[in-house]
Amino acid sequence: MTLGSRIAWDDTVLPFQLDHADIRGRVARLDGALDRMLRQHDYPAPISALVAEAALLTALIGQTMKLRWRLSLQIRGAGAVKMIATDYYAPAGDGTPARIRAYAAFEADDLHQVANPYDLLGEGYFAIVIDQGQGMVPYQGITPITGGSLAACAETYFAQSEQLPTRFFLRFGQSILPGEGPHWRGGGLMLQHMPKASPFAKGDGGTGEGGLLQAADVLDGADEENWRRANLLLETVEELELIGPSVQPTDLLVRLYHEEGPRVFDPQPVVFGCSCSAEKVRQSLSIYSAREIATMTTPDGVLTADCQFCGAHYEFDPATLGREADEGADLAG
Repeated sequence: MTLGSRIAWDDTVLPFQLDHADIRGRVARLDGALDRMLRQHDYPAPISALVAEAALLTALIGQTMKLRWRLSLQIRGAGAVKMIATDYYAPAGDGTPARIRAYAAFEADDLHQVANPYDLLGEGYFAIVIDQGQGMVPYQGITPITGGSLAACAETYFAQSEQLPTRFFLRFGQSILPGEGPHWRGGGLMLQHMPKASPFAKGDGGTGEGGLLQAADVLDGADEENWRRANLLLETVEELELIGPSVQPTDLLVRLYHEEGPRVFDPQPVVFGCSCSAEKVRQSLSIYSAREIATMTTPDGVLTADCQFCGAHYEFDPATLGREADEGADLAG
């Protein structure tokens, strides 16, 4: 593979369809975007793993967002990891990249050695939020933290909330290419059964933890057999095939699903991007009184704020912030 073809697939999401199996899906490759998200925070290893997993899920799910919509994942736990938050900003126009960002909040003193970073979350919930823009009420779907991974939480969400059998297969890590230092890369493949006109479930409740629905609960007959075969083939994927850069996503799909009639669509480029700004920080502080603003002010007489996603640092004159400042500006206007 040439350097040009390698770069062409870095930071992209490729939608596809298996015409002979009634299954659709996406292949995601995150390179520079994932490296930027993780490198700037220098997270401990288990936190990096959770953020990488959440970022890949966000890219795979978010690819269906309409122009200017935003999809967010919010994972809240009661353990050492308190929250993982991600945002996928759909392209502002045709031919432009989507933007993605992510961060984690955790108690460093409570981190301990675990075989599975997921265990650091404890009990909590996994939420998908879709914001369609100004004037629209955001949609939010919630499922308990369950299944032993964030990918399993997402699969449960789709089975339970939308009765869509869904599978996520994710891999990530630091790679070292000749002449380069350690660099984060991640790859993921999502399978999803095409929606039925009238979703159904076999029996009462589901076979998942706490009676939650799973993929097997909403399929039968030929659909169930096609789904089982697609998942068995998915299990043959090797880590370097998924993460890249040596194997193109199109080649991977042909190797896995040549008998299922794979058909690909235009890939969606993805970049790291943050929506923070000084004006948004001002707006967030407009709910506070001058007295409350004073408690946030440093001894040097400035109020500072740092973006948890991108690390941007903002400094303000406290006299220009808060409810009273806004009211004064309105009167002056």
